[in-house]
Amino acid sequence: MHSIRSQGSLSIAEQSAGPTREEIRAPSAENTGMEIVAPAGTMAMVAAALQSGANSIYFGVENLNLRNQANGAFSLEDIDYVARKCHRFGAKAYLTMNSVIYDRDMKLAQTILTRAGSVGLDAVIASDPAVIELAREKGLSVHLSTQVSVSNLAAVRFWARYADVIVLARELDLSMIARIAEGIREQDIRGPSGERVRIEVFGHGALCIAVSGRCGMSLYSDLASANRGACRQNCRRKYRVIDERGVELEIDNEYIMSPNDICTLPFLNRVVDSGASMLKIEGRNRGADYVSNTVQVYREALQKAGQEDLAEFKDSIPDWMQRLEQVYHRGFSSGYYLGEKQGWAGSDGNQSPVRKVFLGEVSNYFSRLSVAEVTLRSGKLSRGQEVAFFGKTTGAHIQQISEIRQDNQPIESVSGPAIITVPVSNRVRRGDQFYLMDRLEVDGKAGEGTKGKRK
Repeated sequence: MHSIRSQGSLSIAEQSAGPTREEIRAPSAENTGMEIVAPAGTMAMVAAALQSGANSIYFGVENLNLRNQANGAFSLEDIDYVARKCHRFGAKAYLTMNSVIYDRDMKLAQTILTRAGSVGLDAVIASDPAVIELAREKGLSVHLSTQVSVSNLAAVRFWARYADVIVLARELDLSMIARIAEGIREQDIRGPSGERVRIEVFGHGALCIAVSGRCGMSLYSDLASANRGACRQNCRRKYRVIDERGVELEIDNEYIMSPNDICTLPFLNRVVDSGASMLKIEGRNRGADYVSNTVQVYREALQKAGQEDLAEFKDSIPDWMQRLEQVYHRGFSSGYYLGEKQGWAGSDGNQSPVRKVFLGEVSNYFSRLSVAEVTLRSGKLSRGQEVAFFGKTTGAHIQQISEIRQDNQPIESVSGPAIITVPVSNRVRRGDQFYLMDRLEVDGKAGEGTKGKRK
């Protein structure tokens, strides 16, 4: 039970008392030997990834990356902040510049890379030779993007002249990856840094129907190039097949170009054994709750996947999968890694039973009471529901609402607009966004779509 008699009664010092998440070093997955590379499309995602134990994050600025339409996209001025924040957590910051580059982009590319070099950014993820050359001129390490579609040891040997890390094509299976990793060790292939070239693979997230993401459908249909970060998601739409006579072909899955997400968790031990040293999580557009959940699960899984006795790892898989199903996904498959037939999404979007509904933002925080004042803009909130706070420093904090107060009186539910106070189990901050995590009752098991009703 909490009671606040004056919303403005606490001083700034009192409101700021106590340790913050920003000051607490995130747990590390380094003891597994594999680096978790987490996506960041917003500042809240940066914080959430680091707090959850990511070893590194990747992000893009301006419009020279393949997620330039991400909500809250980063600007040139954000590079320094992101790099410093990552380093404070003992993590690395990688700048993504893997889009197609035109002549008109070269001035901006030089500006971005000059800034990146001046703040000590750890690497640039690139595919265009001009960007690779510019990055090296600025003293920046290069990670070769999956857009280059490196698929064999000879290509690794060639690109090792320019890159210290190579993100392999997503179409390879684990045996192919293992042969490449073994060849790097046997031939002692080293990058510009003098260190042996490292291999990065995609561990979790969206899989594109196009080869390593090089798709032309958006450019054809909308004059918006997916290879310049303007994908219109044509492959995620429902299609009808009609012949020249107007007869429609009945098909079981009308989402005929939308693959399931990659999920390597059930066979993560085999990914570790393949010799890859970096595991990338895709999803810069998916939000802070997604990155927090996914990084935590894979960090736990990697710690157990590296053990000699895999019994604990195998026993934990059902729980980990259940947790992954609570955030955005299009159903899960092994991708191409196991040489199995690819699964198809069968729906137009999120198959998680949870939907985020914006309610308002935090207008005050009272640290002595662990209470947040929330300005409810719209929607309805009831005691016992699950909510989320997202913010630049807070990252992602999710909890159940144990109590709601309005005008210092306890209430069971409230509809916006309103000002309320709620107890919180972790510190939140003014300006943090406040969401209801609205849970659906899904017909059938998780991953079969979003048919159902709200609880």
